[in-house]
Amino acid sequence: MKQTVYITDMAMLLKDFFETYLPKERGVSGHTIRSYSATFQSLYSFFKGSKGIRADKLSVKDLSRQSINGYLDWLETEKGNKVQTRNSRLASIKAFCHYAQYKDFNNLAKWQEILSIKSKKADMPYMSFLTQEGMRALLSEVPTDTLQGRRHLAILAFMYDTGARANELISFSAHNLNLTRPYHVVLSGKGRKKRIVPIHEKLVLILKAYMKDANIEPDNISRQPMFVNAHGRKLTSAGLTHIIMMYADKVREKHPVLIPDRLSPHSFRHSKATHLLQAGMNIIYVRDFLGHSSVRTTEGYVRMDSEQKRKALEAAAADIVPQSQITETWNDDEELLNWLKGLGK
Repeated sequence: MKQTVYITDMAMLLKDFFETYLPKERGVSGHTIRSYSATFQSLYSFFKGSKGIRADKLSVKDLSRQSINGYLDWLETEKGNKVQTRNSRLASIKAFCHYAQYKDFNNLAKWQEILSIKSKKADMPYMSFLTQEGMRALLSEVPTDTLQGRRHLAILAFMYDTGARANELISFSAHNLNLTRPYHVVLSGKGRKKRIVPIHEKLVLILKAYMKDANIEPDNISRQPMFVNAHGRKLTSAGLTHIIMMYADKVREKHPVLIPDRLSPHSFRHSKATHLLQAGMNIIYVRDFLGHSSVRTTEGYVRMDSEQKRKALEAAAADIVPQSQITETWNDDEELLNWLKGLGK
């Protein structure tokens, strides 16, 4: 006799949320889907470990303002996550609740109760960036007499000149590159919003050298990633960080004060934004250049620049004056979690 598989109301909502609402109605990127998926994997882990409720048994009735607040506190106290991560997880849960309140009217009060949870106030995160002198020193450290060097220079120079996010660079393809005047690229940002970004002639020459090495034609209409790793495979954020640190460490040996202790792909974006603001560019133009949805995000760079100046002044005075495979049903705990892990890939 065929066994009847029971699918919880929570599982049904999640299935529609991830398979239909996010990709088809909202048109969100795979990156966003993976981020939301990670949140629910984490939430299921909390319910299993703290409440004894397995993933395949979790239902809507188990969700409440109290249980979600318990999960958020668990992220900080048990998992050691920062407040920024806590708030990011809450934002993902709220996105699901916004969807659920229109699909599950019987629990409307529950969804709105969870939506009323406030983000936790957090200190502004430290955002490392390079001065213009530091960026110049780092890019000058990259050799141009080797294939690897020219590839690395193309990646790093592109990342700085365009202010691209790591994912924007990783997914960038040659058909979005215009090598005739006015030189520009088309970047696909968060929410798949596209923006045109002008590029410098110096970057054009660097890209042409790389494209010649990689046999990429200027009129290439391929949608394959333009930048790859040493094995010809798609780059990753970790791979980008490795390339950055390879040259940052060399420059730091010669000029310790020019290179911050922590650098990431996003540091290049921070650096570009800061340099544009320092050059007097209107903050609205910088917002559009970076693809920010709100000028408030861009204002963070103004505060960051002021804070960095304060710290530099304090340091200077230190010697003087005394931080998927999509399955249709789930009949066990592992099956549902594997489905979540495969989303967005």
